[in-house]
Amino acid sequence: MTTTTGSPPTRNTPVALARGFLTGGVTGGSLAAMVVGVVIENAPLFIAGLALPFAYGGLLYLASMPRRAREAALAPRTALAMIESRDVPQSEMTDRPVRFDLTVAPDDGPAFRVEFTQDINVTDLPDYRPGGILVVRYPPDSPAKVRIVKRPIPEWEERAAGARLDSAPESTKLSEPPDGCAVGFLGFVGLLLAAAAVVFLFRVDLFEDKATEPPSSSAPPSVSSTSSTRVVTGGSGTVELGPGQSFLTEGELRSDIDAVTRHGEQNLATNLVVQDRLLLVTFASDDAKAQAFPVSALPYERFPALVEEARSGLGGQSAQNWNIVVSRLGGAVTIVVSVTGPEGSAVLQADDQGRVLRRTAAH
Repeated sequence: MTTTTGSPPTRNTPVALARGFLTGGVTGGSLAAMVVGVVIENAPLFIAGLALPFAYGGLLYLASMPRRAREAALAPRTALAMIESRDVPQSEMTDRPVRFDLTVAPDDGPAFRVEFTQDINVTDLPDYRPGGILVVRYPPDSPAKVRIVKRPIPEWEERAAGARLDSAPESTKLSEPPDGCAVGFLGFVGLLLAAAAVVFLFRVDLFEDKATEPPSSSAPPSVSSTSSTRVVTGGSGTVELGPGQSFLTEGELRSDIDAVTRHGEQNLATNLVVQDRLLLVTFASDDAKAQAFPVSALPYERFPALVEEARSGLGGQSAQNWNIVVSRLGGAVTIVVSVTGPEGSAVLQADDQGRVLRRTAAH
């Protein structure tokens, strides 16, 4: 048998380089897809990222089937070996990865040295002392892939018991060739490129949609402008007008109600509060539908007149603050207008059509 001397070559073959790049790409793409899927709440993307490594592993297994079939067709060789040294790591595990340095003496070729790692049960370590003779097996075309035969057949067990071997020179030492630096570098490049590609493809969902898309029922974003701010969540909607604006301006309140309810898509509410520059709508949950009312059906065009009528109880324009509260009380939708001023406060109550039911004068 021919042996190699010196350091083993690295496996920088085109196939190894391509496999390293693809492995890095699958790793980076999978991690990026899962992270982006969680951030933008895209379940199919998260599942795709989770499934990608399994699919890639399956493809590698299928691609390696011809090679494994060729290796299986070659009968492994059996030989005697002597333990030159061993390195047992400290561990609490029962099976420990022991690093062996062996001299292997084939029957049909010169002896050679080989280093490899094999799991050995801690109770069997006394059987693997330096100088001991073992039976090993290895593929004929890969002598570095030596494995210790823990229970050899009686013929080889007898040979090992009576054998004496000389140490092979260090120059004949073999070991499994490591992947070269180029494979690791291409794997890292593939990881970065795949992760960047996923982020680039979903950049709109990650960085732009939250500022430009209208609110949705599941994860509504905030919409801001120079004149007003609208914030809509699953349970409420809020609009705050800018300086110099008022909800008493004709058409202002109706347009903002349409915005926070998405033009009637989320129409039921249990409470609505309007102040001069602030609107708050509390949407109805599933267990509060009995106390809910349709927001879009309210007579918003009547609200300015109701505020002015309530102000008349405080001497016309002397009222400084006002607010409107709409709720369902006793089965009926009620609009309550409150105003305050230097003379005190006054309250006006109207029905869902804006018709005044009762007034409470200043006090």
